[in-house]
Amino acid sequence: MARKRRNYTLEFKQEAVRLVNEEGLTYTQVGEDLGVNKSTIRDWCRRSEKGLLNGSPQVSKGESVEEELARLRRENRILREEREILKKAAAFFAKENL
Repeated sequence: MARKRRNYTLEFKQEAVRLVNEEGLTYTQVGEDLGVNKSTIRDWCRRSEKGLLNGSPQVSKGESVEEELARLRRENRILREEREILKKAAAFFAKENL
């Protein structure tokens, strides 16, 4: 029978890492206290050391900062256009229902 994968919040992971780094607790101690496998705690600590657990999205491999900025600007433009369309549709249906 497969085990259900649990999702943890970024804050939860960061607190676990803090307990190891600042409080000096072992992976096993933190894992037992939080109900998480010690290897998961160790993985979070390693990811944190590499800057991969800071909550900011990472640039995908092969994508420069300039390419990411251009992609995000395109996405932003599309989202703004979609929002305007939804506003107009909402206004149209609101008038129709009066």
